[in-house]
Amino acid sequence: MSISIAHIQPIVALIAGVLILVMPRLLNIIVALYLILVGILGLGILR
Repeated sequence: MSISIAHIQPIVALIAGVLILVMPRLLNIIVALYLILVGILGLGILR
């Protein structure tokens, strides 16, 4: 099974959701990292 961007985004979202439930103070950091990652992947810098 190969992992593509289509598989990575839901996994990252699920992990981020669990972390936010456990530690709500991480919300800003998690959202910022997620947006940066999605932006980098969207630009095609990482494959």
